[in-house]
Amino acid sequence: MHSVTSAEIVMQERDGVLYVSNVEAPRSAANSKASSAVAYGELIRAAAARYGLAPELVESVIRVESNFEPRAVSPKGARGLMQLMPATAAQLGVRNVFDVRENIEGGVRHLRYLVDLYRGNLAFALAAYNAGVAAVERHGGVPPFAETQAYVARILRLVKQADAPASADATAAGRGSATEARALYRYEAADGRVIYSNLPIERLSSTTRAMLEAGR
Repeated sequence: MHSVTSAEIVMQERDGVLYVSNVEAPRSAANSKASSAVAYGELIRAAAARYGLAPELVESVIRVESNFEPRAVSPKGARGLMQLMPATAAQLGVRNVFDVRENIEGGVRHLRYLVDLYRGNLAFALAAYNAGVAAVERHGGVPPFAETQAYVARILRLVKQADAPASADATAAGRGSATEARALYRYEAADGRVIYSNLPIERLSSTTRAMLEAGR
């Protein structure tokens, strides 16, 4: 589980149950985090430009992952601004996960890989960032985990509020349009499984469409 310290939403796992609640943070704390976002802005923009992602997307991921706390550590061991697991950080060549520049660089590179892996399906890429590629493949889309679904929905909402496409080249062929990057569709399969995606149903994979249409 990734640590979430935002003033907007707090997730706590107790006895195997995920509790989600909205809280109001002290104004001074909120101002401090806003200042942090500005302080890291140049690094975020530079890394986003190198990997062809919108800086607003990267900022939204950091906001949800660590709320701009560079030394954040989740109960599962994810670390730093973009909450990199030790194994993932090692694969990305990140030597010091608490180094802001290294963490952002590694996290953005990993996010770019996931966006490409799912052919521009941002919801799937974010779900994989949170729950892992294996979980997305196993469930044919965003897994039915409360934490992951809230995570994906919140980041897509932040990107939409920023009125920014997910990718810097979002209008290019194969990457989807800016409108798609800002949209969030909710689909329900015959077995009650709920799938979130930023793609309309006709652009979902054949496997996902078959799952949604089964029994109808």
